[in-house]
Amino acid sequence: MSSQTIIVSMIALVVGAILALCVGYLYGKTKSKANYETNLRELREKSEQKLLDVQTEQRQALREAREETARFRATIEKENAERRSELQRQEHRIQTKEENLERKMDTLEQRDRKLMNKERSLDQAHDEVEDLKRHHLSELERLSQMTEEQARELLLSRVESQVRIQAAQRTRMIEEQAREEAEARAREIITLAIQRCASDQVAEAVVSVVPLPNDEMKGRIIGREGRNIRALEAATGVDLIIDDTPEAVILSGFDPVRREVARLALTRLIIDGRIHPARIEDVVAKARQEVDSIIREAGENAAMEANVHGLPPELLKILGRLRFRTSYGQNVLFHSVEVSILAATIAHEMGADVNVCKTAALLHDMGKAIDQEVEGPHAIIGGEVVRRFGKSPRIVHAIVAHHASETEPQTLEAAIVQAADAISAARPGARRETVDLYIKRLEALEYIANSFTGVEKSFAIQAGREIRIIVKPEEVDEFTASQLASEIAHKIEESLDYPGQIKVCVVRETRSVDYAR
Repeated sequence: MSSQTIIVSMIALVVGAILALCVGYLYGKTKSKANYETNLRELREKSEQKLLDVQTEQRQALREAREETARFRATIEKENAERRSELQRQEHRIQTKEENLERKMDTLEQRDRKLMNKERSLDQAHDEVEDLKRHHLSELERLSQMTEEQARELLLSRVESQVRIQAAQRTRMIEEQAREEAEARAREIITLAIQRCASDQVAEAVVSVVPLPNDEMKGRIIGREGRNIRALEAATGVDLIIDDTPEAVILSGFDPVRREVARLALTRLIIDGRIHPARIEDVVAKARQEVDSIIREAGENAAMEANVHGLPPELLKILGRLRFRTSYGQNVLFHSVEVSILAATIAHEMGADVNVCKTAALLHDMGKAIDQEVEGPHAIIGGEVVRRFGKSPRIVHAIVAHHASETEPQTLEAAIVQAADAISAARPGARRETVDLYIKRLEALEYIANSFTGVEKSFAIQAGREIRIIVKPEEVDEFTASQLASEIAHKIEESLDYPGQIKVCVVRETRSVDYAR
């Protein structure tokens, strides 16, 4: 308890005593003296007791104040002692660090002096070495009769030669190892692809045989003065061979589409029995429509068999035309389906884009369906056709690059299509070289004839020994027809190699048609 509190308590007691005396005085006025004395005595006793209590509390308060002051002083002294101790420790640490720094500075100065001494020694030694080097070089140049630059070039050339030999040996070893591993993997993939692709292949012929009900039908097919057979050959572009073969007519032509049109038309004419030029033209037109349907269906079936979806109908129709095209005796459409299946299998094994591979493989020979109409390699033509139908550049590149002679493959998918094409073509029995050369010669004959102005269409007949050319009568008159035949014959002589001779026949036909009503 503080001294101010004690003083206030004492003042309160004094005031209380005075008030008590006053009250007693007033009280004594009204009460009896005995009561007054009694009360006064009681008040005195109470005042004394109060005074004793106040004194006791005062002593207690003083004692507590002294104890609190002692505790506070002890706390302050303890904190001061701890602070002094911490300051002494920090001072000791700082002094220790300063001493360490001084020792390190002394050590660094000593090292610096040693390094400077070593540097001077090294500079001196370097100068001595340079002097010795110059002296030795001059001696070497004098003894070897070579300058320093010449010696350096000689050494570098020897080192370069050794390094080249080692690099070549290392490269050859790596190439041989990679080739062995690649060949083993390639054989494994190709074997798997061939085993999974089992396709039937029949070499195409260049003739078709139409059976007859009897030999009398041959005369009706020939017609009066041969007008029926001439009309049929002119409408279809196919040779009709009527010989001693019993109850059969042979259709000869290098174009399978024309041959199929002629076969269907002749079969219908035989069944119908009405055989004359007007009827022949009508039946041939219907046969062409039927062949178009066959072509479209063949394209759809090929895409379904190869599991290629999303091809436009126009593209499927062009694809179906390959059903009637051959390459070295191998049917091009069957070959394309086979290549697509092989390419898809190889792509699965090598982790390539299967859809790109099988689509490009199915369409890789698309140019062969139209290469008579557009000039250029069939790979380039096919790539351009597929590009116009909105196919991806990767598919177009794989088609263009399937023959390395046109464009080198730049993607894995293009290389796979090229390999699958080679596998299908190289299979024993798949192709006949002589048939393809024969067909190419006939195609070249027609191409040369069609390149002249005024030519409507041309047909290579008689196994390529004759080219029959139908001209437009409004552009080629009777006098220029013979000149055109001479020019075409001269162009054939310059452009083609062929045995024997080729007959060039220019046909100019004028028709006048009217109707009786």
